[in-house]
Amino acid sequence: MEKRRTVPVKLDADSADAALLQDTIDEFLWAANYVTRHAFEGEYITTSKTRLHDETYEDVRGETNLHSNHVQAARNKAAEACKSVVEKWKQGKKASMPHFTSSHLVYDHRTATFHEEYVTLATTDDRIEADYVLPDEDRDTPHSEYLFSDEYETTGAELHYRDGSWMLHIHCKTDVESDTSVQVTAENGTVLGVDLGVDNLAVTSTGTFWVGDEFDHWRREYEKRRGDLQEHGTRWAHKNIQSVGRKEEGRFKQTLHRISNDLVSEARKHGCSVIAFEELTDIRERTGASWGHKWAFDRLYEYVEYKAAEYGIDVTQIDPENTSRRCSECGFTHPDNRDSEGFECLKCSYENHADYNAAKNIGLRYLRRNQTGDGGGAPVGVRLNSGTLNVNGEYEPPAEDSARTGVHAENSRL
Repeated sequence: MEKRRTVPVKLDADSADAALLQDTIDEFLWAANYVTRHAFEGEYITTSKTRLHDETYEDVRGETNLHSNHVQAARNKAAEACKSVVEKWKQGKKASMPHFTSSHLVYDHRTATFHEEYVTLATTDDRIEADYVLPDEDRDTPHSEYLFSDEYETTGAELHYRDGSWMLHIHCKTDVESDTSVQVTAENGTVLGVDLGVDNLAVTSTGTFWVGDEFDHWRREYEKRRGDLQEHGTRWAHKNIQSVGRKEEGRFKQTLHRISNDLVSEARKHGCSVIAFEELTDIRERTGASWGHKWAFDRLYEYVEYKAAEYGIDVTQIDPENTSRRCSECGFTHPDNRDSEGFECLKCSYENHADYNAAKNIGLRYLRRNQTGDGGGAPVGVRLNSGTLNVNGEYEPPAEDSARTGVHAENSRL
């Protein structure tokens, strides 16, 4: 069982850095409000993060200088607010379109790096460093008990600006033993499908995306550094090339550890007993990935495999043949179903992000492969954000969502 704590820490930011943080907050709030307005434009409110991502991501990136993960965080903030409105309507309560005005900004491990005495934060221009303003006492404070404890892991933060002060609310968590076992079992579990790629490093059947923007940026940056050093041809340059390689590997391993933690958390959150990846053999030929991406996919699978084992979750690989061309809704397979990142079935007109469609197909292929398996303990469906797909690809809503009139919830068509 996870134990979570939030530690408020005051930041010391100079005027130039404070201006960048304020600009970033302004654009973050604009992005969240833009997505919210878009969600309310149609006949029904759109609450699907996947659909909102597809329909607003490029617009927001084009209109702002936000980091890609800040764009996603703004979308998530808007989607959750819209879902809250829908839930209130279902309960017969009044609620209007949300509008974000409070000065705040969501950070994760891709947009913030936490150190012992300071934090680096992504902004609309460049990363800034801000020192922690800590209490004089070094014991019996939330900072020593959670933030600087080896027992707790820092998972993210939310930046607030109030009364002339910058406050970073840092989220920490640890695993503790529980009297009631929360370990998933094969008898009641589902499978989480995972598609891998270049533009999106990983996409799950629950509609969670880990985009490859930052990975590609640093891959190109390190290649440039090595190229510049190779032109010198000196012993000094050779040593520095080796140093650049170590830094590159260290940065990417840190990123992949974060993604693997997220994937395992996603599986646990949705009660999955299996995480199914596409087969990694020949993935470069199928996806056009570089050798660096292939290395990253191998490491990611390795990290997920051993971390998931701690919770009794199996990790496996599935033949990906036609998973990008097959419609997860009706099963029709054709090369023209997919056009770059878009997927539209020529037979049933099902539309979605191509990688998300592939992730669902990977989960479905695992189910079909294990239909003739040796036990009744095989997963019963592919896990979506809400509900499941059974072995025939039919959507089964969660019991509590059996009646959702007039609302676009996250289901097999989103």
